[in-house]
Amino acid sequence: MRAARIIAGASLAVTLFLLINFYIGLHAWWLIRIVLPSANPILYWMLFTIFVFGYIVGHFRFPQKVRPVGIWLGWIGSYYLAIMEFAVIVLPVADLVYWILRLARVDTAQYVFVAGIIIVVLLALFLIWGSRNAWSTIVRKHDIHIHKQVAGMTNLRIAVASDIHLSNIVGNRHLSKMVKRMNAMNPDLILLVGDVLDNSIEPFIRKNMSVIMKELKAKYGVYAVLGNHEYYGRKIEQYVGLMDEIGIKVLQDEVVEVGDAFYIVGRKDKAAESMDPQGRKSVALLLDELDHSRPIMMMDHQPYRFDLAAAAGVDLLLCGHTHRGQFAPNHWITRRLFELDWGYMRKEHMHVIVSSGYGTWGPPIRIASRSELVELNIVF
Repeated sequence: MRAARIIAGASLAVTLFLLINFYIGLHAWWLIRIVLPSANPILYWMLFTIFVFGYIVGHFRFPQKVRPVGIWLGWIGSYYLAIMEFAVIVLPVADLVYWILRLARVDTAQYVFVAGIIIVVLLALFLIWGSRNAWSTIVRKHDIHIHKQVAGMTNLRIAVASDIHLSNIVGNRHLSKMVKRMNAMNPDLILLVGDVLDNSIEPFIRKNMSVIMKELKAKYGVYAVLGNHEYYGRKIEQYVGLMDEIGIKVLQDEVVEVGDAFYIVGRKDKAAESMDPQGRKSVALLLDELDHSRPIMMMDHQPYRFDLAAAAGVDLLLCGHTHRGQFAPNHWITRRLFELDWGYMRKEHMHVIVSSGYGTWGPPIRIASRSELVELNIVF
């Protein structure tokens, strides 16, 4: 019965995806036919199909000789995902205007051409602005007061990055910028809050990204946790081993006591509940034997159940995952799905920071969201 529901749901999703893209492709063809009357419809639909399925096909394992083709398809397909969402919002509005004009007996002979040019210009602005937001990183600074005393320490500077999504799209150039920006903060501690990888570990290895990540420097070290995308890639043991080789400890339901002063707690991602045979520990169990007179800072990739973390005694909770929707109007959805989808909040005595992330999933496009790093000044 459960399998039947899964098949039915998957079939519905595929059918909806195909119908949406046929609707988009048909509108694009109407404009192309006006601009290029001699355009070949068969060639057009072949090229359009490549755009539609490029991102999916780009994730296949290609032989080394044709791997650049797969990377190229992934790039094209990723941008099409952004175009698709833009089109789903804009095209129905354009159609509605068209039918209103028809009902008002207004001449619509030139409507397709004029509306098409306007939509293309808006799309270009959307992609340009979105690319700027994705690649131009800002640093969010927060002063956090934790009302606990630490012997010989009055403050702690922490550099935080989440959702880096290293891949064929988010590569060494963007990673190098991140390392430089984080090191420039002169942090006492660096924390990576999950989704360092974007599913596949292959680009991370092929591009020697660990060599760049090794340059991250902090007085008390660099720590990371797993995100859902590391679980999707199914190479966790290999990834953790590579990170360990460059001095970055990936915490999997583990606690580290730093300098007899404070604790860093790293939870497995929520995906572990269904994808890890051992599941993941509760916050209460992780913190049960800790000295709660000391500051407790926890990384948990997905921002769920703040109440449980606060009740267990966490002083600072760091999350990511949401990307703040990555591009509008998705942020309206994430705002309703999560108690906090981005920014800062106080939950009882606990401080919560949810980052919109450094990299991107799919298209390197952000609207109503920015690539960000977080700089925390913790005052004890």
